[in-house]
Amino acid sequence: MESSSAVVRPALPSDLERVVRLLRNSHTAAGFADGSSPIQYPFVAAYAVRTFVAHIHDPDAMCVVLDVGGVAQGMLMARSFDYELGPVRVAKETVWWVEPKHRGTAAGQMLDAYEAWAAERGAVVAGMAALDIAPRAGVIYRRRGYLPAETHYLKALPPA
Repeated sequence: MESSSAVVRPALPSDLERVVRLLRNSHTAAGFADGSSPIQYPFVAAYAVRTFVAHIHDPDAMCVVLDVGGVAQGMLMARSFDYELGPVRVAKETVWWVEPKHRGTAAGQMLDAYEAWAAERGAVVAGMAALDIAPRAGVIYRRRGYLPAETHYLKALPPA
């Protein structure tokens, strides 16, 4: 559970190394490299760096961190974009991860920051995703007014 010194704030360039570590931890927990997920891919730090940099510099992207005592212990990244099939703007989470020992009430603060950012960008809907291995995320989302809208199915394809 996060401490009372926890604050949700926009990510800074100086958070790079820590956010890359958080992205690695998220990747590991999801089972993307150890055989426990049906989709397998290696964690590549350069991709994590690129993703973080894009999310702090692109005006249509955002990254907030859960700062506990000066150390990012969680992050939420998202993008806003014009929906391909209609004249609306949407926001979609890219990745959300909080270190297990720092999970708690800051989830609401992180979602508040995301939703406010999305509304400022003119989004009419904000989307969040959850892996099947994280059913608690769905509980949090429903409490916040998010509704299940679609289920994605992925299939690993053999190399070409």
